[in-house]
Amino acid sequence: MAGEDHAAARHLDAERHHHHTHAGSSQHPGGHHLLTVEHLSVSFRMYDPAASFFAARHVEQPVIRDLSISVHAGEIVAVVGASGSGKTLLADAILGLNEPNARVTGSIWFDGVRCDARGVERLRGHGISLVPQSVDHLDPLMPVGEQVVGACGHGHAGREERARRRERARQLFAAYGLPEETMRSYPHELSGGMARRVLLMCALMDDPRVIVADEPTPGLDLELAAHALDDLRTFANAGGGVLLITHDIELALHVADRIAVFREGTVVEETAAANFASPDLLEHPFSRALWHAMPEHGFAAVGGSAGACAAQGGDAR
Repeated sequence: MAGEDHAAARHLDAERHHHHTHAGSSQHPGGHHLLTVEHLSVSFRMYDPAASFFAARHVEQPVIRDLSISVHAGEIVAVVGASGSGKTLLADAILGLNEPNARVTGSIWFDGVRCDARGVERLRGHGISLVPQSVDHLDPLMPVGEQVVGACGHGHAGREERARRRERARQLFAAYGLPEETMRSYPHELSGGMARRVLLMCALMDDPRVIVADEPTPGLDLELAAHALDDLRTFANAGGGVLLITHDIELALHVADRIAVFREGTVVEETAAANFASPDLLEHPFSRALWHAMPEHGFAAVGGSAGACAAQGGDAR
């Protein structure tokens, strides 16, 4: 469904629509999805790599093709695909973080309202927040508490805003089990798990409705990775929506309500995580191949991107 029909249609909790079936917990407050991406395509204008240096002309290189995905309030949707397959471009498009040579088409709806490019920019950090892949996004020269508080204005109003945000930061540090003195620490003084929580707190600072978490667990052992995803689960359980981008399907199944299987630049199937209990419940051949390629199913279909995705999941842990 496209255009204004999306906002006008009432989405029932148990029905099938917009390319997906639902999890048992899927809800449609207001009769619509919290976040919907429809028919997203992303390509890059670049010099033809197959041509000689002096004869190369510009070509359009597609990376994401006709991708549609939705996130409900109170749930985690995991986009699962092999590393390097272009999943991060989905996060960039949702947040309006596109490269100058990118061509982006499609529609983004937030809480039932269609967003243009400026609307997407306004939502960034104020409705939709990003948890980036790497802790290198933290400034090594600034205490982490200041990074969570973020920029404030000047003058009396700025001081009041800073005091309000510092109190909010203290609440977040307490909620995520970090002592208040951690606010004075620098990133290199934190463990990997603590740094990941700081990234999450930066995302939570302005009370977003949706968090886009782009590979939030690399470099963490299984226990820390599960803990990091449990933090996202807590956010979703409080009524938020999470789009989790990952190559680790095992961890995704640990925490997600629905799984979006990503292949060759698009989502080939969006289904309830519970349907990964059996390949007979999965509709797309690649989804079934991915099920067979998981370690507990004997890597029966290892080979191609399905095997690579499952194998990388094992490596990540």
